[in-house]
Parts: sequence; C-alpha cells; structure tokens
Amino acid sequence: MPATVVIVGRPNVGKSTLFNRLVGKRLALVDDTPGVTRDRRPGEAKLGDLSFTIVDTAGLEEADAESLSGRMRAQTEEAIRLADVVLFVIDARTGLLPIDRSFADLLRRVDVPVILLANKAEGRVGEAGAWEAYELGFGDPVAISAEHGEGMADLHAALMPHVDAIADEEAEANVPVAPDTVDDVSEEDEEAAEAAAEAKRRAMPLRVAVTGRPNAGKSTLINSLIGEDRMLTGPEAGITRDSISVDWEWRGRKVKLFDTAGLRRKSRVQDKLEKLSVADAIRAVRFAEVVVVCLDATIPFEKQDLQIVDLVVKEGRALVIALNKWDLIEDRSAAWAAMRETCDRLLPQVRGVPLVRISGLMGDGLDELMKAVENAHRTWNARVSTSRLNRWLETVLERHPPPAVSGRRLKIRYVTQAKTRPPHFVVFCSRPEVLPESYVRYLTNDLRDRFGLAGVPLRVSLRAGDNPYHDKSGRR
Repeated sequence: MPATVVIVGRPNVGKSTLFNRLVGKRLALVDDTPGVTRDRRPGEAKLGDLSFTIVDTAGLEEADAESLSGRMRAQTEEAIRLADVVLFVIDARTGLLPIDRSFADLLRRVDVPVILLANKAEGRVGEAGAWEAYELGFGDPVAISAEHGEGMADLHAALMPHVDAIADEEAEANVPVAPDTVDDVSEEDEEAAEAAAEAKRRAMPLRVAVTGRPNAGKSTLINSLIGEDRMLTGPEAGITRDSISVDWEWRGRKVKLFDTAGLRRKSRVQDKLEKLSVADAIRAVRFAEVVVVCLDATIPFEKQDLQIVDLVVKEGRALVIALNKWDLIEDRSAAWAAMRETCDRLLPQVRGVPLVRISGLMGDGLDELMKAVENAHRTWNARVSTSRLNRWLETVLERHPPPAVSGRRLKIRYVTQAKTRPPHFVVFCSRPEVLPESYVRYLTNDLRDRFGLAGVPLRVSLRAGDNPYHDKSGRR
C-alpha cells in the first residue's frame, strides 16, 4: 500500500485546492465559502517521482461532538489516526489564528509526522505569515501556493523521506521467502497458474454509485454496507457535497462505492455550491456501471425520483432501485404490492427493474441489494448471439408483423447486437424513417422479456438494408 498523506487545517486555508493540485484533477469541490468539504476524500497523488494516497478532510473547528461540525471534526481525527504523514496547512496571508494553535496541540499528541505548509504565500504578501508559523514548533514551514503551483519542489523534498520510508517497509514485507523444498510443477500447472494470475490482474472493481433525493439515506446505506462510519451522516438534509468513493469487497468481488450529493429539483438549486455538488453527483453516475437509486419508502416515487431514474436511463447505466427506511412501513404487504405496481406503471422504459426493500440504518436487505446489483451488472454486459436474435425476429414478425405505411408493407430483414453496456441492437428494415415508434417499443419490450434483459436500458437502432438489385458500379 502506498503512503497515506492527510491534509488538515482550519476551514478555507486551501486544502481542497492543494488536493486537486496533487491528484492532477478537479475532484474536490472548491469555493470561497468555508466548510465546503465535509467527508474524507481520498485520491491517487503524484508529485514528481513520488506516488502516494492523498486524503482531503473537513476543516478543523471547535464544536460540540453531536453537531454537524463536531461530526466533521471526528471524521478528520479518524483520518489523522490512519495517516502516515500529515500536511498541516495554514493561511500565510491571514497568519496564525488561535484555532491554528489549538489544532497544532492536537497534532502534537498524535504519533504521526507533521509537515507544516504555509499556503497562499505567493509573492511577498504571505512572507510574514510564513515566518510566524515557526511558533507552532513543527520545524521550517514550507511556503507554497496551491492555486498557482508554487513551492511544489519544496513540498516534494519534505515528503520524500516519509513516502520512501513507507515504500521501503512495504518492499521488505513483500520479499518472498524461499521454500525449504522444491516440488516438481508441471508445465500445465504453471500455465494454469499464470492464466489465473492474469485473470486476477485483469479483474476490475465493480463501480456502483448510490444516488437519490436529499435525506434518502444514501450515506447511511454505504456505512452499513462497508461496516464502518466512513461517511458523514445525520438528520440534516444535504450533508454530502462531494462524491466520495470507497473501496470495498463483497463475497470476494471488489467494489468501488460512490456516495453522491442529494439531487433536488433543478428549479430549487440556486446556490453555487449546490450546483457544483449536483454536477459532481452526475459525473459519478456517468462513471459508474450500476446506479442504486435510493428512495425513501415513506414517500416513494415522487417526481424528482422519476427524473433521477430517467437520468440514469439516458446515461445508459444499469439500474437498481432501493426502497430505504422499510423498517418504518407498517402494512408492508400492501405497501409492497402498491410500490411494485407503481414502479412498473411509472417506469416503463426499464420494465422489470429490480426493486429491493432495505433499511440502511438497521442493516436489513443489504445482501439482497448487492445480489440485485451483481445481476443488473451481468445483464448490462449481456450479449445475445445473432442466430438467436433472428430466430426471435421470425417469431415476433409472425405474431405481429409491422404495419403498412402509405399502402406499402414495411419489411424487417435482420437484427444483430452491436454492443453491450448497455445492450444495443440494430434492426435492418425497409424505410426505417417511417417505422412507427409504437412498433419499436413492441420490439424492445419483447426483446427484454425474451432474453431476460429486465431493468437495464435497451438501445434499438434502425437501419435501411442494402438493395440487392442496386448496381453499385452505377450501371443500369
């Protein structure tokens, strides 16, 4: 495992800007408003020849433990506990504040190397604040400008001994031990072992994004899945801002979970910061393979829920709907029958989508949820042979032939699958421009039922077939 470097400091000192600089992407939300970052956000950083895991944290504040700020501080303290190196960031323009000194005392009590960074030190403006930082007792402060990229060479020099030490320990731990005896291994066994190793190397984690309206229980659900309080939760709506990824393993399958900000109606999103959060959530949906839309079972299938599902379908992601807070439902049999009927009626574009009853707080139904996610991913990657498709086409044409348009019968000649993720089928026919949309829906629904493609978006394209009597040389 690479070294874990954690960025800490009071709000609005430039921690997220430094995080984005080190990962080389605008992953973390950045705004002038203090307290933008709330959860721990990891990323793969590279600084010169150094590679390490960088963790962005919420700004350290003095607050009651039960308050939102107090829970944010607890997340930051947990990140410090797990860190190999801490980057303590101060604002060189503002200088030291009493809260900086308070958190310097906190870091002294932790057995973790601390590198002091005086950010916003570009030009001569931040020199006084950088000199003032000597009072904290963490050695020479490294003057940087995260926004302009200044001082990165000095930061590299400060980080190098710590990152290299972790790398050396990892290398020593992974040195293979020579066996006392050597058994004869057949060539076939070696090839099988190499093939298994290659398959393991090629295995990629399943990317699952959890989205939904604010306060639907998305972060609580992820915490229950991974078995720890990794995400910041609480009764307040809209706690999550950044899209936070977590690596996890379920039944031997590697999974990358994405927690996203709650998506409200577009007309209600006025704040600049919320717009950034929504854009980050949509980006997580596009990056995912399977999207779990988390619904509040006490108020399911509101207009915003349907719009979120429609977004997932338009992006072509595999879909699973989780009815969260099911423990609050009293008449569960009647509620389940009504929700299943409502789902099929309101979401015909993903007819048969998996609907799973869960309670993120109580931990109920989580295994069923992950089974549905895995099945949806398998369906999303499904490929149907051309021979099976055309045998199916003969059947549906006999049962319900395409209509005549302007007195001329439309002919459907051939169908094949062009791609997967999601399944995309190409139908070759005469005059595709006049084939009614209702007949395309008929083909799509029958495809879904015949080949077990429930719950994933299907793409059906129409193309004109070649005329066998057309002379391609231009002669008549």
